[in-house]
Amino acid sequence: MKKLMQLKKRIVQAVAIASVVLGVAMLVGAQAADNKESDSAPTAPAEKSVKSEKCIVEAVLDNTIGLASLDFVKRAKKRVESHGCGSVLMLINTPGGNLQTTRLIVEEILNSRVPFLCLVYPAGAHAGSAGAIILEACHLTGAVGATNIGAATPISEGGDNIQADLRKKILNDTTAWLESIVKTRGRSQKFAHDIITEAKAVSAQEAFELKAIDFVGDSKAEFIKFAAGRTVKVDENLEMKISVGPIVVLDQDLRFRTMDLLMNPQFAYMLMMGSLALLYFEVTHPGMVAPGVVGGIGLILSLISLHMLDATWGAVLLILIGIGLLVAEAFIAGFGIIGFGGVVAFFIGSLFLFDPESTGYALPMILIIPTVLTVGAVMLGIAYLAFSARKRKRRTGFDGLVGQFGKVTEVQPGDGRYGYVEVAGELWKCTSDIALRTGERVKITGHQGFTLDVKAN
Repeated sequence: MKKLMQLKKRIVQAVAIASVVLGVAMLVGAQAADNKESDSAPTAPAEKSVKSEKCIVEAVLDNTIGLASLDFVKRAKKRVESHGCGSVLMLINTPGGNLQTTRLIVEEILNSRVPFLCLVYPAGAHAGSAGAIILEACHLTGAVGATNIGAATPISEGGDNIQADLRKKILNDTTAWLESIVKTRGRSQKFAHDIITEAKAVSAQEAFELKAIDFVGDSKAEFIKFAAGRTVKVDENLEMKISVGPIVVLDQDLRFRTMDLLMNPQFAYMLMMGSLALLYFEVTHPGMVAPGVVGGIGLILSLISLHMLDATWGAVLLILIGIGLLVAEAFIAGFGIIGFGGVVAFFIGSLFLFDPESTGYALPMILIIPTVLTVGAVMLGIAYLAFSARKRKRRTGFDGLVGQFGKVTEVQPGDGRYGYVEVAGELWKCTSDIALRTGERVKITGHQGFTLDVKAN
């Protein structure tokens, strides 16, 4: 009976996990197909866009620049096409973000067939670091009063010091890149140089006087009015006159906020480690179901996030090998050596999970060390308990019931010597030499087939 129940639990668990995996795979596949279809969709003919080209798609970048921001910019461009609008109004208020993602966003803007009108907004906002670079890439730029722009010197995302040679390389590369952008837009190259090499930041009015932006004013409406009728260069051989009209707002919807959360490298790392811990618990305690299902979902989501974050897959493999070694520790008497090897694999994999030079991401040691030590200690503790339990002598069948106490739950009418007893969470038929009473505490003395012999305690 117990084996049958365990088999049922295993089947339910396998079906649940398989359903989750299939569902997530279908969701990711559908999203990829949707993106592919949207990316390959032909641009609407000019005749169709003339009628409604005055509308503007408004998008807000007010978070840390990451892959969610890149996706948001791409969606803004697609919204322009689908609504036949003539430009994108991007409202910027960001402290900065990932440099590699910033490059991709700038590439989207520089290669856009519709002008980007970028405004540092509202009052009190700032276009810091990556935000300043994105602002300079836009076709038309501006800022409202009480805002500031600049401080774009690249720093480590984890807050650690960048090695001198690598820092020099990144600074020179970023400076040359931004100077080429502002040269294309006809803006101040000195400003571009200073905000990278000296982390210079200036007020909106000063940026306007330095010819770093095209407009400074008091409101969004003023900026839109300023943009109306101006001619901007959207291609080497194509200039476009900006016309303004109704605003079509692109909201930061659930997709954006979910991506913004999942595409955070530290969150993706913690999600993966937590999911592996749950799966480890399921392996060492089969039949729990919930840890396996939750851990399976979390692991899939973390792997999707790491894929989009361009993680080093050799490091991911090391982390997975680490969990394998810790599982082995629970079944093999390795005296802690196998488990220690798993913890070391965790640490090395975490250390090399991202390549700072190519991705711009880096996990800080202040996150890696406590996470590895905590997860390793918990898993080794569970492994010790699981292995200790396996060494104990197990009592099976009716031998495990004899000597235990139970409670009479039902007495057979007419003959009080027969009834049902609850023992060890299970309900059994029982018989006694004397009449039984409901609720009476009895001791198991033996059995006849599947009927227990009991004695009043």
